[in-house]
Amino acid sequence: MMPPAIVILGAGALAAARNIQALYPDSRVHALQGRVEADVAYSELGAHLRDLYACGTPIVALCAAGIVIRCVAPLLSNKGAEPPVLAVAEDGSAVVPLLGGLAGVNVMAREIAAALCVSPAITTSGELRFGTCVLNPPEGYTLADLGQGKRFVSDLLAGESTRVEGEAPWLDDAQLPRSASARLAIRVTPRAWDGRVDELVIHPRSVVAAVTLGDLRESAGARVMSQLPAQAGAAVGKGANAHARAEEADIEAAASIEARVRACLDAHGLAVLSLAALLASTEDMTNAALAQAAARLNVPLRFAPMPADDNDNGASPAHLLQTALRVPYETLHDDRDEAVALALAPLAIDPGTIGRARGRLTVIGLGPGSAELMVPAARKALDEATDILGYDTYVKMAGPLRADQRVHGTDNREEMQRAHHAFELASAGRSVVMVSSGDPGVFAMAAAVLEALDTSGNSAWAAVELRIVPGVSAAMATAAQAGAPLGHDFCMLSLSDNLKPWSIIETRLRHAAQADLVMAFYNPVSRARPWQLDKALDIVREYRAANTPVVLGRDIGRPGGTLRTVTLGELRSADVDMRTMVIVGSSTTRQFTQGAQWVQWVYTPRWYR
Repeated sequence: MMPPAIVILGAGALAAARNIQALYPDSRVHALQGRVEADVAYSELGAHLRDLYACGTPIVALCAAGIVIRCVAPLLSNKGAEPPVLAVAEDGSAVVPLLGGLAGVNVMAREIAAALCVSPAITTSGELRFGTCVLNPPEGYTLADLGQGKRFVSDLLAGESTRVEGEAPWLDDAQLPRSASARLAIRVTPRAWDGRVDELVIHPRSVVAAVTLGDLRESAGARVMSQLPAQAGAAVGKGANAHARAEEADIEAAASIEARVRACLDAHGLAVLSLAALLASTEDMTNAALAQAAARLNVPLRFAPMPADDNDNGASPAHLLQTALRVPYETLHDDRDEAVALALAPLAIDPGTIGRARGRLTVIGLGPGSAELMVPAARKALDEATDILGYDTYVKMAGPLRADQRVHGTDNREEMQRAHHAFELASAGRSVVMVSSGDPGVFAMAAAVLEALDTSGNSAWAAVELRIVPGVSAAMATAAQAGAPLGHDFCMLSLSDNLKPWSIIETRLRHAAQADLVMAFYNPVSRARPWQLDKALDIVREYRAANTPVVLGRDIGRPGGTLRTVTLGELRSADVDMRTMVIVGSSTTRQFTQGAQWVQWVYTPRWYR
């Protein structure tokens, strides 16, 4: 289960929240911004709870139950898909499970209540009668049909007894009314449910489907080329039309893979819900159709190397199973399809033990430093990562992190070494996050990662799933606080000459000033080059009036951040340090003050006169 979000409104709930957090080491305490310092800040309770709920995050809210219900009520639809949601009194005196009966909410309620030395307010009839939720099997097992499960439990509550067929150790201590001759039966089996109303069928995820794609790959490629318009030149196959056709072929191939796996399961009377994973050759790791097929089957996608002799004599899914599985199993085939083989194990299989996953490298931007300015996709990537790399300062900003996540902090100048290290980890099947501040594509690690990939010629690196998640850059964050100084054409320039000659910086400054662009200066000064900002300003002053507004944002988005506006004539390098963003306005940039508090705004109109 995903670690819960422990949500509080004020300081009075913090002590109880920390006690609950001790039960779930990877959990975080979420607090209303401005009221109390915790692990994660949020600005509006309703929106925050709905975001957590929509992402499937278990919620422990230390506030009135009615507040929680009203907040998430618009999202309530599918009982079988809701995460656990609990309300806990601020002082820890009451624990009330609200939602997620099929996701273990009552188990959480008992755990939290025991830690707080109170009794949980459990109202679920089956839970109270039998001491467990029969419809909530442990990880690795799933109900065949929720509707039938509800009817089954209703029959038990009405006085029926049951027998248990198959391995169900989690029910050993349950107070079920048992009888060897009972009409009703709880059956734990990978076999497909036949619709009998006197059975509660629970499927262990004990089947692995291995597939090989030779014929699919060839037919899909041929179909794409045959559907392209007959135009001369190699450029035809590289155009948007070819890309669209390739996507169509992937969708069609994914549907075909899914159909073949389902047909093989049907041929042996096995339930699709008993499938633990889809297995393919590492040679097909970048195949989009495989990923789509696994998603359609709702199982993890895993990979194993094809034995060398198999490559000579034709790819065999049975050989993939031999390479990947570490448990006893029975091999099953469909005589009509040699591209699919099934492994049927006696017990549920942990997908993490099957072969390996496709490695992933996600390059993220943390934004300027405030947690609320980090985009949700970046936070999600951090939460899912096994390894986190970056400049030490930025890695610390990315926290809190889980105890099981590996952190690889380095010096700020080791960009290429860091990129190489990230690819090595990801190519071994790990989920890696490369951390930058601001936006990763603005004077940050995205370019270094792509350069490392471009120049490596490493096929294992090329097989890594690479994603770049945008962030709020320092220029954007500073501009937003000042108003809209970047409201018209602008450019971003780094004044650091560590990676380019100063002569190039001067040339670009002069052209940008001549073009009347607003300019955002990154890396404006440092101890090693205190003179460069003044030199840059001398160039800009040749083209800009002395009263041109200049915005100085220092540590924007971080504690102690400051913002002020000066004129180009007033500005000196002593006003700036390495942590300052300098935004020099154009000839049209304006500033004004407004209101009793004399709030100052800077903006660049979207027109030229």
